Amino acid sequence: MNSLYIRKARIKDVKAIHGLLMDYANEGLLLPRSYSELYSQLRDYLVLAERTTEDIYGCCALTIVWDNLAEVRSLAVRRDKQGFGWGKKLVEMCLSEAITLGIYKVFVLTYQKNFFAHLGFKVVDKNVLPQKIWADCLKCPKFPECDEIAMLIEM
Repeated sequence: MNSLYIRKARIKDVKAIHGLLMDYANEGLLLPRSYSELYSQLRDYLVLAERTTEDIYGCCALTIVWDNLAEVRSLAVRRDKQGFGWGKKLVEMCLSEAITLGIYKVFVLTYQKNFFAHLGFKVVDKNVLPQKIWADCLKCPKFPECDEIAMLIEM
């Protein structure tokens, strides 16, 4: 039996999630998230945890953006746990949650185009995401020169 499993994030996971995200943010692979953001958005997060120690090896969030649109964000899996399908499972669980909530359009801003294309996401122009551009992107250090790829899946 695999000792890793995916579950909803808990308050005690925030520091581990922050550390994982910052490792990738420091490499420019994803945007950093502050402790404040993580605590206030904790309900959005899933984590890849070890059953006995509860150590965190991955995370992903589904954030509702508008009445018909959500975003998959902050996907990170520790390098020694990559290649086993955990990233795919985290995203699929977020997509399943979106459907449960009645949201059938989900986007991602990413540098990992091929990964998300294999999951059914299609490249779109960022202009089709107006709520996103004005809500979260204004806080981004890369705004307005965003170099991430916008991708969308409609379920």
